[in-house]
Amino acid sequence: MDIEQRQAELIDQFVRQASALEGSALASLIVDATSHPYLFAFSEILAVPSVSELEGTDNSLYLNVLRLFVHGTWSDYKGNADHFLQLVPDQILKLKQLTVLTLAETNKVLPYDELMQELDVTNVRELEDFLINECME
Repeated sequence: MDIEQRQAELIDQFVRQASALEGSALASLIVDATSHPYLFAFSEILAVPSVSELEGTDNSLYLNVLRLFVHGTWSDYKGNADHFLQLVPDQILKLKQLTVLTLAETNKVLPYDELMQELDVTNVRELEDFLINECME
């Protein structure tokens, strides 16, 4: 199975589940989706009507997290952490991977100093390890 087909199947699976859930069960699904190691597209989940119904509820922070994964970056999270739940390690990794993808979409050249700042990395070795081990599968 190729990457695109796998991605499409995962999206479909999470959209079907989200359509059948509400409240805290839906919040748990958002954590599962944003933590999933092979899922990198979240706008379809965000478009599910029951997901938007989290707005203004006790679970609205989960909706904010999902929006972050659709439109945001690691620096958006760090700069507005009070608007989000604390991310679990798998979500942090995913958001940093998505940040690299976002930067790559908008820049032909990705300077190390910019990557280090955006990813909150303190040295070149740590940055290179992240890029090689976490972004080049």
